[in-house]
Amino acid sequence: MSNLVISDLHVDVLTEEGPKQILKGVDLTVNSGEVHAIMGPNGSGKSTLAYAIAGHPKYEITSGSVTLDGVELTDLTVDERARQGLFLAMQYPVEVPGVSVANFLRTAKTALDGKAPKIRTWVKDVENVLNRMNLDSSFSARSVNEGFSGGEKKRHEIAQLELLNPRAAILDETDSGLDIDALRIVSEGVNRYSAQGDRAVMLITHYTRILRYIDPTFVHVFVDGRVVDQGGRELADKLEAEGYEAYVKAAAANV
Repeated sequence: MSNLVISDLHVDVLTEEGPKQILKGVDLTVNSGEVHAIMGPNGSGKSTLAYAIAGHPKYEITSGSVTLDGVELTDLTVDERARQGLFLAMQYPVEVPGVSVANFLRTAKTALDGKAPKIRTWVKDVENVLNRMNLDSSFSARSVNEGFSGGEKKRHEIAQLELLNPRAAILDETDSGLDIDALRIVSEGVNRYSAQGDRAVMLITHYTRILRYIDPTFVHVFVDGRVVDQGGRELADKLEAEGYEAYVKAAAANV
């Protein structure tokens, strides 16, 4: 079982002018087998939530808690959170020149498991996952994200998700910049991961198009650092038709 529990989370982003409050008391529970879509306009705090949970040093948790299977993540370093079973697929994956995809994946797997995977089975596992992501065999020899297209970067992120198989996955706008074919391939990878039934998924997105391929258990609307509405798939359909304007106006009126 994998349960990600966020309780009354307040987060500041550290800027040159000083700390700026972004999250203003977020409560959210993602249980095993669930997919939670986090939606909202630009600047609403969606990505801040992702990076704060993952432990990015630019984002300071000022109060509240985040637990994964009962373990308080805010007490842990970034690598300790990963070993606890947390995974973040980044909106803008970073280039790592000189480190091949093959070496990166094997090193990550070794760090998480505490032992190196068996070469024969691991090579086959990597080939199978890359093939499902429509990435050819030469992809393994390329430097991580260096010269990758936007679609290749996102498919590589989901290949990591499948190979590392964390307890809980946060996907930060994995659908951004993808054409329809890449969107379908990425969504299929997320669905395979989620179909295990004991994994938790938080899917951050601006748009509803990825939800045509990934069926959310719950949809949450973020505005001004808070969850202002939540529901099922019907809420995503409402957002598709009406947008966020009414939520933004309501939030501004309450300031």
